Parts: sequence; C-alpha cells; structure tokens
Amino acid sequence: MIGRKLGGRYEILDRIGGGGMALVYKGHDLLLNRKVAVKVLRQQYVHDEEFIRRFRREAQAAASLSHPNVVSIYDVGQEEDVHYIVMEYIEGKTLNDLIKEKAPLQVEDAVHYASQIADALDHAHHNEIIHRDIKPHNILIGKNGRVKVTDFGIARAATSSTITQTGSVVGSVHYFSPEHAKGTNTGEKSDLYSLGIVMYQMLTGRLPFLGESPISVALKHLQEDVEEPRKVNPLIPQSVENIILKAMRKKPEERYQSAKLMMSDLDTCLNPDRRNETKIAFWDAYGMDEERTLVMPAIRADQLAQFDEDEDEPDKPAWRDEPAPSKSKGWVKPLIWIGVLLIVLGAMWYLVGYVKGMFAVETVEVPNVVNKPLTQAQAELTAAKLTFKVEYDAESKLAKDIVVSQDPSGMRLNVGTKVTLYVSKGVPKVKMDNYAGQSLKDVKLKLLALGIKDEQITITQETSENAPDMILKQSPLAGEEFEVAKAAIAFTVSKAKETFKMPDLVGSTEAEAKAQITKLGLKLPVNGITREKSYKVAKGKVIQQFPFDKNADVSVGSEISLVISDGLPEDAGQLTVSVAVRPTTEGKDSEFKIIVSDAQYENFEYKTEKVSKPQNLDVKVIVSPDKKAVILIKEGDTLVNSITRTYQDYLDQKNGKTVSPSPSPSPKQQNSGPAIPVGGNGQGQTGGTPSKQPAGGAN
Repeated sequence: MIGRKLGGRYEILDRIGGGGMALVYKGHDLLLNRKVAVKVLRQQYVHDEEFIRRFRREAQAAASLSHPNVVSIYDVGQEEDVHYIVMEYIEGKTLNDLIKEKAPLQVEDAVHYASQIADALDHAHHNEIIHRDIKPHNILIGKNGRVKVTDFGIARAATSSTITQTGSVVGSVHYFSPEHAKGTNTGEKSDLYSLGIVMYQMLTGRLPFLGESPISVALKHLQEDVEEPRKVNPLIPQSVENIILKAMRKKPEERYQSAKLMMSDLDTCLNPDRRNETKIAFWDAYGMDEERTLVMPAIRADQLAQFDEDEDEPDKPAWRDEPAPSKSKGWVKPLIWIGVLLIVLGAMWYLVGYVKGMFAVETVEVPNVVNKPLTQAQAELTAAKLTFKVEYDAESKLAKDIVVSQDPSGMRLNVGTKVTLYVSKGVPKVKMDNYAGQSLKDVKLKLLALGIKDEQITITQETSENAPDMILKQSPLAGEEFEVAKAAIAFTVSKAKETFKMPDLVGSTEAEAKAQITKLGLKLPVNGITREKSYKVAKGKVIQQFPFDKNADVSVGSEISLVISDGLPEDAGQLTVSVAVRPTTEGKDSEFKIIVSDAQYENFEYKTEKVSKPQNLDVKVIVSPDKKAVILIKEGDTLVNSITRTYQDYLDQKNGKTVSPSPSPSPKQQNSGPAIPVGGNGQGQTGGTPSKQPAGGAN
C-alpha cells in the first residue's frame, strides 16, 4: 500500500497501526495539502459482506458526529477491492501507550482525560450512537493534550481479548459491561461502565478483572465485585473513587444516568470540599428479596401439634368472654385520631414548605457567548451568576481569544454552575526573518517551505550596484509577525544594469583609449593608469586593460584601468643588420620579403623590396638577454637566407667589437634553401610563416 494513491488524491506514506479488521496508514491529501489517517479494510475481509457492512457502519456513525473530542471523518471510498475511510490525523499517542509509559497517571490528568471522553460520549449519545468499544486503544491524546475518541461502531474480528456473538461483535472483554457479557442490548450506560474501567486502569495501572480466557473475564464482570481503587492506589481522592465505583455498578440503573451527569461530577470532583467526601453507598436490593434462599431453624414436633390444635378449634365468639363495648361513645376515639392526623399532616406540610424554601436553588438561563471575545463571554457568565472554565482550541481558525463553542448552552442551570468555554488560540503567526542581501531565489524557497504561496509574494525591481536579484528591501520588516494564510510579502530586488561588449583598447594610444572610455560612459579611476616597460608595445600605447577584457560584459559607469607602455626596457639591445640580396636574374626584378622575429615581434613582415641588382637592405631588430633576433629573407615563397643576432652581438657592437657581416646568399641557397624553424637554432638557421605587424610595431 505504501506509495499508492487512493481516489487519485490520498497518497499512502506509512503504516501507523492496525486492528482486527483494518489497517491504519498515514497519508497525504494531495488536493488539500494536509496529513490524513487512512483506515483500510484488511484484504481477507474484502469479500465478506458482514465485515464490509460493519466497516461502512463505522464511517457512517463517526461522520454524523462533529465534536472537538471525536476524530473527524473526511471521506469514504472504494477503489477496486480496497475499502477505505479517510480521517483526521492526530499527532500524538494512544491512551494505552501513555498508560504503559506513566501508569498510574496523575489524578488531575486522569480526570481531565476522562472528562473529555465523557464529553465525546455525551455528544455521541445525543446522536443516538453507542460506541460499544471504549478502551485506551481507541483514545488518542494529541500533543496539545486534546483527547480524541475514535473507532465509533467498529466491529472487530475474534482475538484473545474480543468476544463475537452471532450477528454482532461485543467490544474488548476487559472493558465491556455485564450486559455485554450477557449478550443483551447495550445502551449509553454500557459506554459509561467502560469509561469507569478506563479510569480504573489510568489511576491504578492495572485492569479490574483478569482471567485465563475471555470467558473467565466476562464471568468476573457478572459475578465479582471490583477491588476498590484506593486499596491499590491510596493517592486517589475519595471523590474520584466514588465516580469509578458508580460508573462500574453491575446494574445499569445504579450507574450514572447520562454521560453529561458523569462529566459534571468529574468537573467538580477535585474541588477541595469534595476530595475527602463520604464513600458512596449503594442500596442492596438483594437484602429485600422475600423469595431469596434463607437458612431457618427446624420446626419441633410439639410446635407442630400445637399449631394443628389451634387450627382445628373453631373460633370462639368474643361475647362469651368479654363484655360488649358501649356503643354510645364509639365515634369519639376515631374522631380524635382523625384530628390528630390532620394536625400532624398540617405541621408536616408547613415544615416541608419551610425546608424547601431554605434549600431552594436559584436557576438562571445560560447566555449564548459563542463567537464573542473571551473577556465579554466571562463578563456575561459572571453577570448571570455562573462560573466558567476555559479550554483552548489550537485547531480553530477563528481569531485569538474568540469563543468557539460552549458547554452547556440553551438551558437553565443552577446558580454557580460551571460552563466550559472552548476558546480559539488564534491562527499561529510566523516571525519575519531579515532577508536583505539574500538571493531572491533562495528566499522564495524558504517562504514556500513555510506554506506561503508564490502569488502572495510581490517583486519590485530597482537598479543597484548589488548583484542582480538580491533583496534590497522587504515588507513585513524583520521581526514582524504575520499569518501564513493572509501574508502579503513584498520585496524590492536589485536590477542588473544594461551591459555592452567591452572593445579592445590594447595597442591604442593613451589618448585614443581615454577618448574611447569617455565615449562609452566608463570611468577612469584617479590612479587608473600605470606605466610599464615593454618589448612588444611601443611607448605610449596600451599594453593591458582591466578588469574588463575585450568582449567582456560591462555596464555604463563601470571603472576600467589601463597599463601604458613606457618604452623599451633599459637592457633592450637595438641592432641594425645589413641584409645582402641578389636577384635571380640580374637586371630583372625579384621580390624579397624580410620577416623578423626578435624581442619585440614574432614573424613580423618587416618589409618587401623589389630589386634588380645586388644590394644591401638595412633591418633594425631588438634583442634581449633571453631573446635573439632572427631575420628570414624570402624571394617569393622561397627562403633564400636567414640571419641571427644574439644579445652578445649587441654587447660586442656596444663595446666597439666588429660584428660579423651578413652572409651573402649563394646560388645554392637561393635555389633550394630548406624551410628553417622560427627562432632558429643559434646557428643562423631560422624560418616560419610570416604574420601581420602587431599594433605599436618598431619605428
């Protein structure tokens, strides 16, 4: 069943319990987004019409009830061979679990739970529903202390603690009444007997009747007197013991006449003036039975003979032994007795009226205070000379301190009677956190987890220096409380500035770069220009731009800094190399390309010359301590010569030493020169593919 969806809306999450004929699962109502309890008829009974009828009877019985102490029924359905009831899900434990953990319970707690159970039974009995199976297993205790009665009208299969009769199921054997045991019709007072046993177990930690089999326990309900609770737990007040003993009388007429009367007794049993009241006594009808079996003394023979003689002798006339009374005054004595009797009756009438007047109790009409503020309700009850007890209802959707319901209502009560007011705790409020500076996406996830819907959140954008979609302002403010269902959240979030692609300023002159920055609406910081020596970039031109490189997204107003070339480094060596060229056919033009790779350029096409006779071409190169200069001479696409100059050549020239002249291309080199790698090998062999001159080339 786990993971299955019943009726297309109830997803089964986990199993939480089970009984003789049904299993109970924790579920999720996908339509209303709430937790529910789903009771499913066991598979072995899905084809048993009797069990299906009893299962439906439970749903019908509980669905007709609406009370704070009765588990609510939300839905009933059937999907294929699965019969299910969807009920209110209660966070908490059963009274049976609580008894196992803490028995005997505190007297105040036990009385509080019993009073709520009696209230639920009173509501059920008014709706002509008899529970028939009141026991701790069917009593749920919520985390807020609220008692919920469940399993109304349920029929259970035979187990070690359940007795089944033909056509009906009688509740758990340890908790049912003597009339249950007899198999006679059960009524409201049977539920009160079971409640008495539940109270007995809560306060003593044990059941009143135990036996080796259900039958033996049932016979004890019929024949044996219960051990007095105070003998088991001396801490039980006499007033509470009296309630238990009265509820557990074997004859229904000796129990409480209704659940309301039992609840009223429970409400006052812990008052100081009642705790040590006189132990309850019951009239023993057995002692008044004239037909009961008695032990009598035997009749002696002489007594029998005397009796026979008296019986055989005829009656003697009175006139033979006694003188006849005087008839003249025979009316006086009866008249005197009549007069005395009338006087006595008159005195008794007067006395009864006097005593009745002394003990007459004033009654008042109970005002209706439902949906009124608690203070107003208390004032009205006080004005009506009634007292009150307040119980808070955490499940009500009304505003805080509004009376949800009252008990009793619509009737007259004795002055001083206590009225129970069920008051709303109000809709829980959530405190607003400080979300400023957080990402809108993350904050939305947090709010949705609290139950706030997306349509309750309003977003306004505002241009800011912050990253996009960061929260700048919020409403409600941090620390303010709000109701989740009525919340209206407003956020002001940062809006990204409009951006454009950054142009390439590298190679531009300082003036050109500044003009471009101004034109684009960018800013050059006060110390935004630094100068560095450079082999590659000519003096006065841009070496680097940051933090926005070429094609980076940049917005108006952003700051950009520049690195400007301050010319060649101090150790740069400048050499002029004379390159000898000779045409293939003298008198006829040949095109020569000079390609330079040195500390400043890489495969730079230095110049192209057409020559018709042998001549020397001057080529200026720059060398560094770790970078030599390689000059490639090509006639058309054919490499005809290469010249290498090192930093040592520069030092020799600087110190006045003669630098070896450039070798002249030989006919062999000119016709079949090999391809030489760029950079050479230090022996004058260089080559490679020429490239275009970079910005800021040598002058």
